Amino acid sequence: MISHHRQSKFALLAIFLSTWLVSSCGINNIPTYDERVNGRWADVQNQYKNRTDLIPDLVATVKGFTEQENDTLTQLTNARTQIIQMSISPDSLTDRGAFRQYQQNQEALTSALGHLMEVVKGYPDLNTNGNFLALQQQLESVEKGIALARRNYRSAVQKYNVEIRTLPGRWWVRFIYPDMKAKASFPSPK
Repeated sequence: MISHHRQSKFALLAIFLSTWLVSSCGINNIPTYDERVNGRWADVQNQYKNRTDLIPDLVATVKGFTEQENDTLTQLTNARTQIIQMSISPDSLTDRGAFRQYQQNQEALTSALGHLMEVVKGYPDLNTNGNFLALQQQLESVEKGIALARRNYRSAVQKYNVEIRTLPGRWWVRFIYPDMKAKASFPSPK
């Protein structure tokens, strides 16, 4: 018969080994990586929101200097409206179609901003206006933030997607996390 003291040691050892096995086998990687993806997605959305928040001031400043660029300003305003009307929650990151549409809307805004910046080069008074220069500097800073946030998101998605597609993560998805699906991501920059 095993002594009570020995049984306690054996029980503690069994608990320790079970805990160690579960924690070291990757069972917690999937929810951890999923949360990281969600956090990185929030960073991307925050940077995009910062950019869309700059648009009204940028449009008002440019409009004050030029009347003939209404088409460019309308295009920019419409692109901003499309973005505001569409959002992708972390739960929707597995919907590649919605993600692609969101990305296309963001690219349309990027294109409209690029066109506006080309157009304003022809207005020397605007290019020396302090308010416009400050907005332009803020926009450049936000664009860098967007690039960084997208890179961090892409990295988090890659790690998550690899985890759920390879062993043992694939097993954990099948038996414990069946609702975990691959996440959509931005293409790598060229």
